Amino acid sequence: MTTTARRWAGVGSSTDQDARTAGAQAAREALLGPDASLLIVFSADSYDLAELVGGVRDVAGDVPLVGCSTAGEISATRAGDASVVVMALGGPGYSVATGAAQATDGRLREASAEAAACVSQVAPGPHRILLLLTDGLAGDQQEVVRGAYRTVGAQVPLVGGCAGDGLKMRSTYQFHGSEVLSNAVVAAAISSDGPMGIGVRHGWRRVGEPMLITGSEDCRVRTLNDQPALDVYLERLDAPPEAYTDPAAFTHFALTHPLGLNRRSGEEVRFVAEADFEERSIVCIAEVPQGATAWMMQGDDDSVLAATDAACSDALAPLAGANPIGMLAFDCIARRGILGDHGIQDEVGRIAQVAGGAPVAGFYTYGEIARTHGMNGFHNQTLVVLALG
Repeated sequence: MTTTARRWAGVGSSTDQDARTAGAQAAREALLGPDASLLIVFSADSYDLAELVGGVRDVAGDVPLVGCSTAGEISATRAGDASVVVMALGGPGYSVATGAAQATDGRLREASAEAAACVSQVAPGPHRILLLLTDGLAGDQQEVVRGAYRTVGAQVPLVGGCAGDGLKMRSTYQFHGSEVLSNAVVAAAISSDGPMGIGVRHGWRRVGEPMLITGSEDCRVRTLNDQPALDVYLERLDAPPEAYTDPAAFTHFALTHPLGLNRRSGEEVRFVAEADFEERSIVCIAEVPQGATAWMMQGDDDSVLAATDAACSDALAPLAGANPIGMLAFDCIARRGILGDHGIQDEVGRIAQVAGGAPVAGFYTYGEIARTHGMNGFHNQTLVVLALG
């Protein structure tokens, strides 16, 4: 636990195989201070999630709760799977409100706007953010950013990530209060009398010459330089033979070979989630606009870990030299694919060192949210760090 005179943060984790026991253990460890304002829960989808949330509730009562299923969990001591991590925030220096909305029938923008409306319920403190946790398999996640932006405006930064399901890519889950939802957007508006900083870095490098996206529709890229997008993607990256025909092999390869886009707000990265072998197109999990310039990208341990250091440094900058009381990390599962088991422990160690003993919680995502300026704010294959001062 880390405290200031007015605010505190604590983190707990558990790998117990019983869902209710695991939830209770993690919550009990996290709730080391009085006056809890918010619980943030990240859990492997292998648990009975209703039971897990019930276990958290057994300990925490009716403290506001948000969270989601993951593609791996992060704490200051480890990164791994088959666990639950809970961060608790509390003290009179925080004002918190939460919201949730279903995003069925393609209404991601509307659902996000509805969930973000909780920002009107928090005290007008000197520092505010909106934490968003969403279903990365539900469609164009830039719509989540647009919906929240429409509600909160430019003065409230957005931060968060897309829930995972351990790379099964079937269904993810979001938590709100006592509910376990799917195809939903959950939000927590946090007002604090201490500063909060956001760092965003990806660590990928451009490969080869730029291309023009000559045919696209929403998240689907049909042609690059007037050639079938899938063929261009596979050939330019010298993909292994199995990636040409096997969906699972393609996804495994694409995890570490994203698409880069030139946008007005800067360089953005898109996770290539799927190949359509009949149409010869590729599918991302956010909009890829026709007419944009794009390029292939790849990375290695050094570039990814350098981005980790830079994101942490950027997140700490608004704290003006003060130690954080806690840090949240939203780390793309593709970066984990680059680093491997040994590398992710190195990454967690770097984040913990920057935190200086403050609690750390996070998860491996299917997409990351960080909007600090402009209207864009959805990222792929990126690390987003939130430092709480």
